[in-house]
Amino acid sequence: MLTCSAYSLLEVSYNYNYIIKYIIIGDTGVGKSCLLLQFTDKRFQPAHDLTIGVEFGTRFVLVDGKQIKLQIWDTAGQESFRSITRSYYRGAAGALLVYDITRRETFNHLGIWLNDVREHANPNMTIMLIGNKSDIETKRQVSREEGEKFALENELFFMETSAKAGANVEEAFVKTAEDIYEKIRFGTFDANESNGIKLGPLQSSGLPNAGTAGNADCC
Repeated sequence: MLTCSAYSLLEVSYNYNYIIKYIIIGDTGVGKSCLLLQFTDKRFQPAHDLTIGVEFGTRFVLVDGKQIKLQIWDTAGQESFRSITRSYYRGAAGALLVYDITRRETFNHLGIWLNDVREHANPNMTIMLIGNKSDIETKRQVSREEGEKFALENELFFMETSAKAGANVEEAFVKTAEDIYEKIRFGTFDANESNGIKLGPLQSSGLPNAGTAGNADCC
């Protein structure tokens, strides 16, 4: 069974097995930057400027005894930046495809985003569909069942999250990392940068995993 835990940047700056690259995609205003901030910094920033181009964040997680450094690229949702966004699809192992459950048009546009990813990204990329803003239930326009149906039809993972409350944010990123690691183990993904995966110092040197020492709460 896979286990996971977060470690501070200071503790594991050089002690990791893999670097895995993620992208976060979806319409403007669905909460992509807030999801990234909640995952990396455990905080919510209600007034957030629109992303121009891309933003970047990192965090370490432990998956099946392996230290994994997640490099997460938060992309702009505006059409004017779509060509820039597409350039980040290549070389990414995982994607979070985000819509806002209180804005149906963001759900209706998922097909466009998914077609973009599947045209420009690695066909083995792990994609997690995220219905964000689950804390605003009274304004819901997209049912959970609709999200689940879209995910099932397109072979995606699915979760509803709240970047504001932190609900399922950790789980969404970690579940994606677990699936990518399984693909590495079974040879679906080669560990190379073109696939969004890079060997870290521990994996290259064969040293014991940093995750076997120190205190860490299982998530």
